[in-house]
Amino acid sequence: MPESLTATELSRALSDVLNRVRYRGDTFEVVRNGEVIARLVPAQQHPCSTAGGLLRVLQNAPTRDPAFAEDLEAVQAAQPRVGSDPWGS
Repeated sequence: MPESLTATELSRALSDVLNRVRYRGDTFEVVRNGEVIARLVPAQQHPCSTAGGLLRVLQNAPTRDPAFAEDLEAVQAAQPRVGSDPWGS
């Protein structure tokens, strides 16, 4: 449900209202003389902007490859050993 505010309230709190729209995803209806004249909504909402959105993204994320750790170990084992610290003084 959008929060209603008058055009005067909006002009006095514009920065705060815009921050709430951008960072919290809040929606506002601007009212003048009892009539809704505008709606402020996020231009583009990131899917992780809320805890619920983050949870949905994580639930739909691909599962990890069980062989990934083995691949990393194989890459590490294939690296040549460094004899001494090349950056040592």
